Amino acid sequence: MRMWVLALFLFLFAFPGQGQTRRNLNFKYFGLTLHPKGDDNAELMPLNPDGKGYLVVNLGGSVGYEHFIKGGKFSIKVIQALYADCAMQLAGFTHLGVRAVIFEVGRHSLNGGIGPTLVYRRNWAALDGYNESTSFFGGDVDDAWQYKMIWYAGEFEYNYRLTDRTDFSTSFVPGYPNIMSLSFGVRVWLKDK
Repeated sequence: MRMWVLALFLFLFAFPGQGQTRRNLNFKYFGLTLHPKGDDNAELMPLNPDGKGYLVVNLGGSVGYEHFIKGGKFSIKVIQALYADCAMQLAGFTHLGVRAVIFEVGRHSLNGGIGPTLVYRRNWAALDGYNESTSFFGGDVDDAWQYKMIWYAGEFEYNYRLTDRTDFSTSFVPGYPNIMSLSFGVRVWLKDK
């Protein structure tokens, strides 16, 4: 974790005096989780309208900071999320990644990114009926938390410009075949340095 923070600070201060710097904060509701093959633990998921775990509502949010490199096509982004997971237990993720603008036309833009993500949740082993054989999380049965470090986590982010400094923003994380997620909120552009 300390390496992520160090890498971020080195990056942020590596480009001094480059004129205008594009930066933003984003705040998103997190969101919806999709399990493309359903989930063997669907009975533990109270906000699971189909009963099989294909679509589950999560309650929580994320905050992110994005810093564009000179030219405005590439950026680095840090995201921290806390939410109630599919079983309504505390969970979250921490992400640091590089991004690129895939296209930008008028008020519309699509960005894509990749980078390491640490995903964690309260240990489901304490829940009656939990089937741990299908979990991709690590951790022992007696641990308070389950976790997974994903070195190649990606994200697609669609943005629609509402004002000069505010965008509607929605993110899709394609974690196929296990988990895909959707979140939405706002991206607020900070004043130029």
